[in-house]
Amino acid sequence: MRIMGLDVGSKTIGVAVSDAFGWTAQGVKTIKIDEEKEQFGLDELHEIINQYEIEKVVIGLPKNMNGTIGPRGEASIAFAELIKEQFALPVELWDERLSTMAANRILLEADVSRKKRNKVIDKMAAVMILQGYLDSISK
Repeated sequence: MRIMGLDVGSKTIGVAVSDAFGWTAQGVKTIKIDEEKEQFGLDELHEIINQYEIEKVVIGLPKNMNGTIGPRGEASIAFAELIKEQFALPVELWDERLSTMAANRILLEADVSRKKRNKVIDKMAAVMILQGYLDSISK
């Protein structure tokens, strides 16, 4: 069963997909979105869902450090509902606190330039979210 992981931001969505066994997450792409114009990249997500035969979606839920849900978290919850309605797939929200920071740290340690980091950070965060989820269900 393949699972898709999403890191939903205000301007982009990082996309990762698991292998067929659900062991590892690989970054697929970063989709540009425009929340104000309600353009959420659904056509591109639909293509990925079909191409990889996705059966479940995991969306990062950015909580505040004290565990509360802020505006970005509420936007992720709303996006999860949109995905459920649009694609009739099960959706799980995954606590993504610090996933972007961890992705940034990995890219820094790999000596990736700032310009290149900005292009892949959301995709890398999606990998971190999905891998965390996959690790939790394999135990």
